[in-house]
Formats: sequence, C-alpha cells, structure tokens
Amino acid sequence: MALIIDLETVGQDFNGLDAATQDNLTRWARREAAGDQAKLNVLLADVRESLGFSPLTGEIAALGVYDDEKKQGVVYYQSPAAPGREFSLGSIVCKPRTEAAMLADFWRGATRYQSFVTFNGRTFDLPWLMVRSAVHRQRPPFNLLGRRYYRPEDRGRQQIDLLDQFTFYGAVRRRGSLHLYCRVFGIASPKDQGITGDDVARLFREQQYEQIAAYNSRDLLATAALFKIWQAYWPEENKRQAVGRREGWR
Repeated sequence: MALIIDLETVGQDFNGLDAATQDNLTRWARREAAGDQAKLNVLLADVRESLGFSPLTGEIAALGVYDDEKKQGVVYYQSPAAPGREFSLGSIVCKPRTEAAMLADFWRGATRYQSFVTFNGRTFDLPWLMVRSAVHRQRPPFNLLGRRYYRPEDRGRQQIDLLDQFTFYGAVRRRGSLHLYCRVFGIASPKDQGITGDDVARLFREQQYEQIAAYNSRDLLATAALFKIWQAYWPEENKRQAVGRREGWR
C-alpha cells in the first residue's frame, strides 16, 4: 500500500518582503544585467515568478494524497480570501484547510503508510513538506527523505521518486516532465484541460482555489498511473542491480 503525494505551491508577494530579503533574491539579477535595464526588468520578473519554488519564499496552496490500493484520495487546498467548501472529484475529496491544518492532517494520515510515491518529490514536494512543517512548529513523526535509493528488500519506510526511477538516478541526460511521461505511456496528462503548474500562482491571485485543487487531483491520478507502469515493467532484479552499482561508486 503506497501513498501518492503531490503539492501545488505559490510564492509570497515580493513587495511584502523585507528589504534584506529582496536584496538577497535579486543580487544575482543586478549583477547579470550589468547595467542593462531592459534585461534587469526581465530577470526581476523571473525572480518574482519563481518565489513559489522555495519553501523559504512560498507556501503550499494544495496538498494531495492518494491511496493506490483503495483508489481514494484527498486534496487539502487553501482558500484564504473566500469561504472554501468540501467537494468531490470522482474518488478524490477536496477539503479547504489552512497550510498549518493541511500539514497536520497529512502527517496524521501518513503514519499509516510505509511507501511514499512522488514525481520529482525528492527535490521538491518532500523538502517542502519538511520545511513548511517546521515553519508551523510541527515536528514530522518520521523523515520522508531518509533513503534515496529504492531497494525492495529494505524494511521500513521508503520514498519512491518516479523521476529518479525513470531516469535511473540521473543517468538519463534529459529528465523529462510528468506531462512527457504521461504522453509516452498513454496516461491522461494533468495539463490536458489547459492548466499547468505555471498557472497556479495566477489562479491563487484570482481566488480560483477550487481550480487549483482540481489540477492537483489530476496530478495525483497521473502519478498513480505512472506508478502502476513502474510497478509492472521495472523488473525487481534490475532495481537491485542498479542500486548496487550506484551505491558502489559513491
């Protein structure tokens, strides 16, 4: 029984950051622009749009989990500027929560699982969960990033990052996005309905919180389908051999 995890995140308002933080975030842009104001404007716009990539300058807009055996899931989503409502999208229930409340609910439920599945989660979703929990003074009951290399014979909790698996822990030069993996394996892509991760910040500003929750639910289902492909067509002995070779060269 595995728990699929996916997050949608948004950045803080750049203008609301203190002067020292603004300087820290934009110093490289001013250096790279070298006095070219037009180039600087482009780089500064990029800084503002990228604040949602870091748990130090952003927050979780939606946190989705999906049980791959029960075929049921929950998406917790923020609705700060409007009353949120609970609603269902097929087998996934969407519930409004503050960031602190969604994290508390996540950890409470996660203790029942041994395997955690993400797509690019080791470098994004899982660090976000750990750091944002600490921001809210919540201590996770276990470390989601304990071991990177999957070994089916290992006991205890394991995280399975499908991007790690499909790229053989970085051996593949072009890693590819979730959309590209969905496309090649014939899985419905979360982007098929015209919304991408790049739209989340705009939807949040426009108070379209339920659309963010719906997009997150599609991410969950796509990741769950990709997990089934991995389970069916990645031989266990290949996983063991690949892990052994990788660890031997550390």
